Amino acid sequence: SDKFGIVIYPKDFPQLQNDTFLRAARGEETQHVPVWCMRQAGRYLPEFRESRAGKDFFETCRSPEACCELTLQPLRRFPFDAAIIFSDILVVPQAMGMDVQMVAGKGPTFPEPLKEPEDLQRLRVKVDVDKELGYVFKAITLTRHNLEGKVPLIGFTGAPWTLMSYMIEGGGSTTHAKAKRWLYRHPEASHMLLRMLTDVIVEYLLGQVAAGAQALQVFESHAGILGPVEFKEFSLPYLRDIARRVKDKLKEAGQDVPMIAFAKDAHYALEDLSQSHYEVVGLDWTIDPRSARERTGGKISLQGNMDPCALYAPKDRISETVKKMLEGFGTRGYIANLGHGLYPDMDPENVGAFVEAVHQHSKQMIKQM
Repeated sequence: SDKFGIVIYPKDFPQLQNDTFLRAARGEETQHVPVWCMRQAGRYLPEFRESRAGKDFFETCRSPEACCELTLQPLRRFPFDAAIIFSDILVVPQAMGMDVQMVAGKGPTFPEPLKEPEDLQRLRVKVDVDKELGYVFKAITLTRHNLEGKVPLIGFTGAPWTLMSYMIEGGGSTTHAKAKRWLYRHPEASHMLLRMLTDVIVEYLLGQVAAGAQALQVFESHAGILGPVEFKEFSLPYLRDIARRVKDKLKEAGQDVPMIAFAKDAHYALEDLSQSHYEVVGLDWTIDPRSARERTGGKISLQGNMDPCALYAPKDRISETVKKMLEGFGTRGYIANLGHGLYPDMDPENVGAFVEAVHQHSKQMIKQM
């Protein structure tokens, strides 16, 4: 229920006014290229820092009202074409019974990471997703109502390998050697953990759609620390499985929600990703737009991929960079974004310049076609 004690149901949602993002995800014609940013609800916004001040990060994640407010903040400032629910990928390991804390200056920390295969016994075998992650569903429903149909709402999850690496490393890492050690030393236990994660993720994504999410993004943020062989064994099958199972279930209910796979730094896997049941493949900035189009054979939509650091440039340079990027990708079946999330020290004005440049240049390009 909202702050007035009124119960908010995941139905009777306001009519969607701007479906550009959903149309682009499906490869349909649009009047401009849609744009949103990973981490658009983030510390680069003074109002975000103010809302978050003195509050525990995961406590904020568990408050539907707080998540709703943080999700809406960037849309009050910028004409983004999509909202993404404020949450974190590590709520899934929490739901499986692991303790995760956000430590100032250090980031997410697991006081008791998984060390050996027998530690898998500490995890919940059957996760009641509604009970453990219901707060995310409530946040999605509340936000979808409060968006008033302005733009679609994206739900998301971390992918199995990325979550596994956090659960074993106990936090961020440069080499991910502890997690990769499992892949080489305990392949069966690794697959067991990846399967457990996949089962929870499938339920979690279906719950997000039932709550009102209109698109879903799967973040394989740690894809780039795997080589092609390991990616094909320990990441790709689970990414495919998630998309297939979610889509099959939604089809039964007569629903169809576009899904985005974002495997950071996995350039070697572009062809595979484009044949993995996702409508959209998200790209980081290390991939050339034209070659990405060629390699995916125009079969899917692409999302990305401006270097976030380009936002440190003066506004006219941002505009030029965006124009080049649009020329590389073309305007059809394309969602403009950064190749990774916004950084805390970025100037909101420059984010505005990025959004404006995407809309302006793409409208002109589409007119001239």
